[in-house]
Amino acid sequence: MKYMLMMFGDTGTMLATHSKEQIEEMIGFMVQLDKDLEASGELVFQQGLADPGTAKTVRLQDGLPVTTDGPFAEAKESLIGFWVVDVESEERVLELAGQIVKYSGRLEVRPAMDAPPDL
Repeated sequence: MKYMLMMFGDTGTMLATHSKEQIEEMIGFMVQLDKDLEASGELVFQQGLADPGTAKTVRLQDGLPVTTDGPFAEAKESLIGFWVVDVESEERVLELAGQIVKYSGRLEVRPAMDAPPDL
């Protein structure tokens, strides 16, 4: 079953509150996790995201798309990276989440839909 693991955080806060060694440890963990998931055939796709200050938000206003600078929501934490994995069970994806959350503080896990719901 496919799941998305979404890692939330704030890069600025992390850089201000963690030592260089802690950040290097986290990066090493992420690199090794990606290698292990790829080797096991469980990794579908993963990606880190640029700082939310580089985001653009597109809204529909009077029937027309309007683009503004910045993220949609004013929040201290935002999505900073994600993995899509194809694992045997919910237990396995939660095991992975338990490893990742040590470095992010907050992680959201959602099953992927195979098809839209019946209307």
